[in-house]
Amino acid sequence: MATLILTFLLLLATKLPSSLAGHCTTTTATKSFEKCISLPTQQASIAWTYHPHNGTLDLCFFGTFISPSGWVGWGINPDSPAQMTGSRVLIAFPDPNSGQLILLPYVLDSSVKLQKGPLLSRPLDLVRLSSSSASLYGGKMATIRNGASVQIYASVKLSSNNTKIHHVWNRGLYVQGYSPTIHPTTSTDLSSFSTFDVTSGFATVNRNSGSRALKVTHGVINAVAWGFLLPAGAVTARYLRQMQSIGPTWFYIHAAIQLTGFLLGTIGFSIGIVLGHNSPGVTYGLHRSLGIATFTAAALQTLALLFRPKTTNKFRRYWKSYHHFVGYACVVMGVVNVFQGFEVLREGRSYAKLGYCLCLSTLVGVCVAMEVNSWVVFCRKAKEEKMKRDGLTSDDRCSGSHS
Repeated sequence: MATLILTFLLLLATKLPSSLAGHCTTTTATKSFEKCISLPTQQASIAWTYHPHNGTLDLCFFGTFISPSGWVGWGINPDSPAQMTGSRVLIAFPDPNSGQLILLPYVLDSSVKLQKGPLLSRPLDLVRLSSSSASLYGGKMATIRNGASVQIYASVKLSSNNTKIHHVWNRGLYVQGYSPTIHPTTSTDLSSFSTFDVTSGFATVNRNSGSRALKVTHGVINAVAWGFLLPAGAVTARYLRQMQSIGPTWFYIHAAIQLTGFLLGTIGFSIGIVLGHNSPGVTYGLHRSLGIATFTAAALQTLALLFRPKTTNKFRRYWKSYHHFVGYACVVMGVVNVFQGFEVLREGRSYAKLGYCLCLSTLVGVCVAMEVNSWVVFCRKAKEEKMKRDGLTSDDRCSGSHS
């Protein structure tokens, strides 16, 4: 069953079509360009004209603010096609003194990603920038607000025989002084980079496929382990032990399911640690906290088996109370964290989430049916015992009268 669910979720782990790409235009209020492309995230786009005789690229990046006190940036990574670190960027934001839109250059080195200090403006190296400016859509009368469009103009001289540009773009909520703060860390914001050819206009999105595959593997394994097997193990313990015909077999089934879930969950948890180590500065606070709490509770449950008192021990009832409380808490946190994981992966409206919800709903349906059956059996037995007691009392009275 677990293998079928694992395969099913892997097949369904794909996104619905995104609507985050922008619509491009080659015309602005002040300039016209030859080519344009829509960028895959943040409803951004870029237009440009390439002058092959001198290797100059005139361009305009179109972005939007997500906060009146936020920032919008665009830049070039001269070395790597798939990361922000190492990029030379231009960032537009409102001047903290005058409130007017300003554009400053920044270098995104490794210290920025690790957030070791504020991001300070400095001249760009490795990129030959001849001019740059920024303006709001609507001209001088426009104001910076949530959703306001901004245009960043730049003229860059490219090296000979190099017509491919590795560029990055992003936006943030706040600027402290003249230091833009870190941008949001959703998967969309972390995927705002691509490569395009200035002569053909052909663009490629350089996604880190290895990292994406690792995240999907982490999600699928944890969904099966914490989100299905552990709840299923709890269901077997609650309802199968009431079947006297199977004897102690219910315990071995319960232990096997829970141990399998814990081992798979340990693998998924380890992958999560690797993903966190490979993404310094990127945190998913609630998801991480729930993951640590769930794994800790499951580890305590596993260790508790080594100290399980015998049925005749007076501490047995305390152990059972602990086992039930920690076990159900682990199940609840695990299921909640699976849904948190879907949000982290931007799979909130995906078929993968739908498939998981169907599996979980089936398990809940089984629980409801078993619970109803248990109450029916309990009420029937209680009625039969009452009838026996009543019959025995009547027999005693009859015997007493004859004597």
